[in-house]
Amino acid sequence: MDPSVAQAPDPLASQSPARKNILLLLFCVAQFLDVFSTSSLFSAIPAISNAVGLNNSQSVWLNSAYQLTFASFLLVSGRMADIYNPKYIFLAGAGPLGAFALGAGFVRNKVAIIILRALSGCAASLTIPSSLRLLVHMFPDPADQARAVSFFALSGAIGNVLGVVIGALFVSFASWPWVFWFISIMAFLVFFSCAVLIPQLPRQTGKGTARNLDAIGVSTLTLSVLLFIFALTSGSVDGWGKAEVIVTLVLAVILFVAFFIWEARIPEDKAALPPKMWFYPNFGLLIAIALIPYTWWSSVYLLFAWLWQEVYGWSAIISGLHFLPIGLFVFPTMGIVGGFQQKVKPNLLLLGALILMFIGTILLPFADRPSRYFPLVFPAFCIGTAGTIITFTTVNIALFAVTPPHLAGTVGAIFNCALQLSTAVGSAAITSIQTSVQESHGGPTGYQGRAAGFWFLTACVAIETVALVVFWKNPPQAVSKEPEEKTDGTVDQVNDGAEKKAVEAEGGSTPSGSDSRSVNNNGRA
Repeated sequence: MDPSVAQAPDPLASQSPARKNILLLLFCVAQFLDVFSTSSLFSAIPAISNAVGLNNSQSVWLNSAYQLTFASFLLVSGRMADIYNPKYIFLAGAGPLGAFALGAGFVRNKVAIIILRALSGCAASLTIPSSLRLLVHMFPDPADQARAVSFFALSGAIGNVLGVVIGALFVSFASWPWVFWFISIMAFLVFFSCAVLIPQLPRQTGKGTARNLDAIGVSTLTLSVLLFIFALTSGSVDGWGKAEVIVTLVLAVILFVAFFIWEARIPEDKAALPPKMWFYPNFGLLIAIALIPYTWWSSVYLLFAWLWQEVYGWSAIISGLHFLPIGLFVFPTMGIVGGFQQKVKPNLLLLGALILMFIGTILLPFADRPSRYFPLVFPAFCIGTAGTIITFTTVNIALFAVTPPHLAGTVGAIFNCALQLSTAVGSAAITSIQTSVQESHGGPTGYQGRAAGFWFLTACVAIETVALVVFWKNPPQAVSKEPEEKTDGTVDQVNDGAEKKAVEAEGGSTPSGSDSRSVNNNGRA
């Protein structure tokens, strides 16, 4: 490699602290909007359904259409962010997201609004991996990077827990189109601000070509995820015995297996999801644990929102206020988690967080009447939220600590795809359990089906806790680099060397560490 190229400073890392912080805020807003686009509709779906003529079974597609395309195109987006200019990938998502949301607020046709929701999911999927790619290179220092990724992760969590309340406020005091118009206004603000503030990035010589996109791989996985979420959504609404549900689910599994076979057969530098990623310390376990926070949030909203409004007769705003502890408890937890991330090992943080989630979840099966909200639901929301926020943030930071920066877009895509899949799978499982129990116990207005759903959620948290204790491996201790390795090269060069050491250490051929960032994150720097 040409030394002049190797020593060129990263234009993202060389920006002023003020510009970095402003860009971090804008990326956090983009992450907030991507999650808010789903959570805010929990309160608005009844009003939207009445306005555009959707029945109960069709209304589920207001969110499912968004989740379907968002999750399906994440890996494509992550791969594009890694091999093309991430600035343009981000802008290509933020701008159309504002346009599609603007249109969704004006249409009154059920087919048109579902199509716009699907297109919004495609646009939103472009913003997350590219944001993470930009953030990781903008904050190369391990401590700064952990803090930036933490804020980015928490902004998504805030969007998830506050979306219900904000959506209820719009529906109650304005009108449901303002849910979409709010998304549009904020998306356009992010688009124009980032177009000006993100610096021009050098072309990635030899990487930014169609040959490196792994079109076969990303297309296979995209189609697999799309069919899988479609099958889960259709099965939970129309029944699992239908031929189209079974065939779609089988095809999704076949394509999923075919994807991993294909990835193992092509050169790793061309693979969208290199097999070696699963050999980074605890990478697979962290992805598995990443499934639980969104499963918890979506299950709580799903099981309580309809009960409170349709059975108890509470208004949208009253129901939203009862969800408020989930949102409000995010902020004190943010302060706590920020102080512990650099001082406590991630496995201990995750263990404590999962125990909190278990304690909060096990209270909910007994909340079978309005009078038990404050004795049971309120503390469950506070304790459970603390656990989910700590889990969500710790997993996010740990994933980037054990993987090299040049894969940041792909890692972000895998993480967010796992979140969306967990929402789809969790919602389908909870709905099926609730429906099957209700048929023989209590009916749709009873609590027995919902209690069974919460017991299932409690079991999921317990399984994740046991898996953490059994399968967690402490990454190898890092050692000081040799003098010749301490160059002024790019971030990717330095971490590519660290990446090779991590693989060698995992194989036992050398005692050298994986990545200085993982040591910092484990509190042993």
